Amino acid sequence: MSLRLSTVILPVDRWHAGGRAKWQRAEELGFHAAYTYDHLSWRTFRDGPWFGALPTLTAAATATDRLRLGTLVTSPNFRHPVTLAKELISLDDISDGRITLGIGAGGNGFDATALGQEAWSPKERADRFGEFVPLLDRLLTEGAVSQQGDFYTAEEARNIPGCVQRPRLPFAVAATGPRGLKLAARYGQAWVTTGDPKLYEEGTPEQSVAALRGQVEKLGKACAETGRDVAELGKILLTGFTPDRSRPLESVDAFVDFAGRHRELGFTEIVIHWPIPDSDFAADQAVFERIATEAVGQLG
Repeated sequence: MSLRLSTVILPVDRWHAGGRAKWQRAEELGFHAAYTYDHLSWRTFRDGPWFGALPTLTAAATATDRLRLGTLVTSPNFRHPVTLAKELISLDDISDGRITLGIGAGGNGFDATALGQEAWSPKERADRFGEFVPLLDRLLTEGAVSQQGDFYTAEEARNIPGCVQRPRLPFAVAATGPRGLKLAARYGQAWVTTGDPKLYEEGTPEQSVAALRGQVEKLGKACAETGRDVAELGKILLTGFTPDRSRPLESVDAFVDFAGRHRELGFTEIVIHWPIPDSDFAADQAVFERIATEAVGQLG
């Protein structure tokens, strides 16, 4: 599988004041996909503009023609499988089958308590995720679903006519632990990682590559246990969270070096953040666009 280059556009711009133009430019630049985060608010952007992921993707679907679109990532923090499924089949229809659902277990950010609940423990997040993904899979592939779970219930939930993509839109499952990797192996069409968060502050790029190699190996074992060929899964690296940080976006050569090292690990798609001035994702827009148009061709 050849390496694909995608971008993630954070939902921080009003649609008619720069938002739409970014998604259209992503298509013009030839990115494979453009994703957005699915949060209610996020980190240093909490006190500034931040729009909803699914309405943003719906608008992007009507403003583009070829670009794949998706979330990196949706989580159970404030989503329920029944309502999410209805929105996803609608979005898949509007986009004419261009949606990928990035999905993860969630974390301890602002989303974790915005609905008034206590933040879930890592075990409860894993338990919920283990119930959320299979139920969502059923809701997107079956016309009517009833299921009584420990956390999520569906009662005669109808999702007719289903997704444009068959049997459903693809899942890109974000996971590094054993339970999440098994879900990726069982339900994913792709797997997503940001690397090892423990290395972000003081680790080295070499340590990060070794950690990612270990994650890929664990994914392979999870697939083997599930009876699935790991080669069937796309392997997506969301950049910006490894010790390299923004250095791969400093030049085309720097990115080609970074991408080449990670392609050797088996990654099939690399996602870079659309530049946002005065943020952790600040980068030179001209260099970013050169990477988009030149880098993949240099990888051979």
